[in-house]
Amino acid sequence: MDNNTVYLNGDYLPLSDAKISVMDRGFLFGDGIYEVIPSYSGHLFHFEQHMERLENSLTLIRLENPHDSAKWREILTPLLDANLDQSIYIQITRGVAAKRDHTFPANIIPTVFAMSSNIVGFTDLESGAKAISIDDSRWGLCNVKAITLLANILLRQQAVDRGCAEAILVKDGYVTEGAASNIFAVIDGILITPPKGREILAGVTRDVILELARDNDIACSEDIISLDALKTASEIWLTSSTREIIPVVQLDNETIANGKPGPVWKTINHLFQTYKKSKP
Repeated sequence: MDNNTVYLNGDYLPLSDAKISVMDRGFLFGDGIYEVIPSYSGHLFHFEQHMERLENSLTLIRLENPHDSAKWREILTPLLDANLDQSIYIQITRGVAAKRDHTFPANIIPTVFAMSSNIVGFTDLESGAKAISIDDSRWGLCNVKAITLLANILLRQQAVDRGCAEAILVKDGYVTEGAASNIFAVIDGILITPPKGREILAGVTRDVILELARDNDIACSEDIISLDALKTASEIWLTSSTREIIPVVQLDNETIANGKPGPVWKTINHLFQTYKKSKP
């Protein structure tokens, strides 16, 4: 199937024909979650880890998973193209209710949607990206991959308006993550990323990077990072499933190190590119 074919509630159909009710709680309340899975040459990357995160998000919003892992793989496989690198998007809402009411409706059937799109990635890795730091104004359950992303959108747009690729979010003086990414920094020779918790959405790419670092004797740590410490970093990266590992060369108009992607990024990025081709 091509990228114009999507899955909706048991059917594969053209994207232009995919419709949901205006009474869907995802539309009315943002009452739902999503997951994004990279697919390289037709193979879903770290599929089980993405399924674990999807299950965690569903549990935290008190919504039962409509399918087991095997069924999800069966649903997604027709959307894959062996000749492309793709991003597979899954969205599950609580479903269509008879009336608009904040309380969970009884006997409601979840709305399940999935689609694919080509991975484009960051186009100028050798030059790196610019970022700004900004107060983290989001809600307190950032570990839920919720479809209610307005706060993230507004924060990311502030970065774009200032000619930057991402907004690095700061809460109480400490870095949490990007508006649509996780963050890594090399400080005093150690690769550091903030620990998992309610303040961040822990990415699968984040976990892979830590695994690669440990397996290749690159000093790394999951630890808090103050904004002051971040500004002393020799390297800063942003990571996500669709943009992979982006080196940041400027933060808040200040150049990081020599203004070029650093040696640790080059090593990890090479390891990641090799790894993603060899691991399902």
